Amino acid sequence: MSEALVAAETPGTGIEPVPGVSGARQFWRRLRTQRAALVAAAVVALLVLVALAAPLLTAIEGQDPTTYHPSLIDSARGGVPIGSFGGISGDHWLGLEPQTGRDLFARLVYGARVSLGVAFAATVIQVLVGVVMGIASALGSGCVDQLLSRITDIFVAMPLMIMALALLAIVPSSFPRPVLVTLVIGFIAWGNIAKIVRAQTLTLKGLDYVSAARLSGWGTWRIARRELLPGLAAPVITYAAILMPVNISVEAALSFLGVGVKPPTPSWGQMLTAADVWYQAAPQYLLLPAGSLFVTVLALTVLGDGVRTALDPRAASRLSVGTGRKREAKAGKAESAAGKGASEAGQDASATEAGKEGTA
Repeated sequence: MSEALVAAETPGTGIEPVPGVSGARQFWRRLRTQRAALVAAAVVALLVLVALAAPLLTAIEGQDPTTYHPSLIDSARGGVPIGSFGGISGDHWLGLEPQTGRDLFARLVYGARVSLGVAFAATVIQVLVGVVMGIASALGSGCVDQLLSRITDIFVAMPLMIMALALLAIVPSSFPRPVLVTLVIGFIAWGNIAKIVRAQTLTLKGLDYVSAARLSGWGTWRIARRELLPGLAAPVITYAAILMPVNISVEAALSFLGVGVKPPTPSWGQMLTAADVWYQAAPQYLLLPAGSLFVTVLALTVLGDGVRTALDPRAASRLSVGTGRKREAKAGKAESAAGKGASEAGQDASATEAGKEGTA
């Protein structure tokens, strides 16, 4: 039972079971039927590729994210870049940062590394801590379960932004800020995934194959590793896909409030902090990081919904807007047609019986 199970055909999904197909291949087949999720996956892959290739891209442009260009700034106008569209040119593909003259393209692609890296690392920490706490709570004794459940409740009720603001404000500035933001988000916001894992583990441990493993003399953690973790993969992966856009938004908000990533390290949220007074003189300085955040969060959200639906085909996708109503309308028309046919048949039968009685 520790091997991936082949899902049975689910009404309304249009997916037929294929004998011998692994769980990963079944997941990929279901995901391929969702065009929106595939487009979102392509966008996320492109963003990750741009973030990883940031040094190469900036080397091709011939710029870096920290070099100042004061000669390209119009000090008489308050630091607005010289030239049209914020100083866009062959040397500066997206223009210049107001006041400092730093290359905006270089800061944008390096900011993607920080924002995506912090969100991914924080998600990994949340998943690891949440899975360990959830399994330990579900498989432990009554006292252990009560203790870990109360600790989890405390972290669930803890306001993430307020605690992050407090912790980031008291830590010395010499500590690397991206690492600090990652640790703060990861070790504060794991409570919800721990509760999900605990509830799922309590359901799984009552199944026959888990009881058989226990009767065979397996230890608790061997049962958890060999029998429970495969069953927890779907909800954990689904929730992790949902956590990614949330963590990106949290990192951007902390940097926007001035307690996250500090200059000169570029971050999309930190760029928005400095861009709020330049939206009229240099609108691209505000629109580029804001648009990047919007596209990233939207793509990750759509991809998370696709992953959720592919892992659990019985759940209707939120992306299929209106399909449920269409099915209901079709079902209603079919019932009406059936009822009308039955009524006409009844009328014909009544007329036939009446004719027979008249003849008699």
